[in-house]
Amino acid sequence: MTAHLGQRQAVHVEQCMGTVFSIDIRDPGDWSKAIGDVVNWLHEMDGVFSTYRPDSDISRLRRSENTPQQAAPVVAEVLDLCVLMQRETGGYFTALWSGALDPTGLVKGWAIERASEMLRRAGSDNHAVNGGGDIQLAGEAAPGEAWRIGVIDPMDRTRVLTVVSGRDLAVATSGRGERGDHVFDPFTRKPATALSSVTVVGPSLTCADAYATAALAMGPAALGWLEGCAGYEGYVVAAEGSVAATSCFPAVSASSVGPDRGRQVE
Repeated sequence: MTAHLGQRQAVHVEQCMGTVFSIDIRDPGDWSKAIGDVVNWLHEMDGVFSTYRPDSDISRLRRSENTPQQAAPVVAEVLDLCVLMQRETGGYFTALWSGALDPTGLVKGWAIERASEMLRRAGSDNHAVNGGGDIQLAGEAAPGEAWRIGVIDPMDRTRVLTVVSGRDLAVATSGRGERGDHVFDPFTRKPATALSSVTVVGPSLTCADAYATAALAMGPAALGWLEGCAGYEGYVVAAEGSVAATSCFPAVSASSVGPDRGRQVE
């Protein structure tokens, strides 16, 4: 998901957690301190949850050098959320792979949502926080104008399949287009290949991100399962290219984004 320039007041782009974050504030004023606080916090969370840094709390937990109670307080919060998501998805979302702890499938969405909450506490009512294509949206893109987010075709990244429109919502996509077969069915331990991508829309990016990952792992059962997720809607692209959406998916015409823009937020 790439940001498209509109009526912006403050924009910041930051590399963190192995991806690119963008903070797009549409409220007037000087937001440099609030953005700086968010960026510092994101890097702090990267230091806590990175599975690549040997000194992170998660790496130390994986080596049994500490316990969740001895780690930073946010570790217990995230691990509790992982357990909740595992229960809500019937086990299709998991933070355990081959016996190793890896909550990174939840951390990014959780961190983006928390970053948006930080901006709200700082006084911003209208903003977008985007991390690697997953986005938490607050308020409006402009006075009286809903946000619009284009969802691209995972098989043709120049083509917009649909456009999500709304206020105060989160949008998360899990797919095979950019990272290949990186999502596995935790029951068969085989790559999830029946679907090309799943986009989930709802109020919380923490949940939407976990639901999108779980739904991709579910394969053909994903759409029916998403239909039963209260407050969340889904858009599914099958491996052969067919598309389907839940009954209340908040889509508008893809032509409203315009040609050749890929996935973006306005």
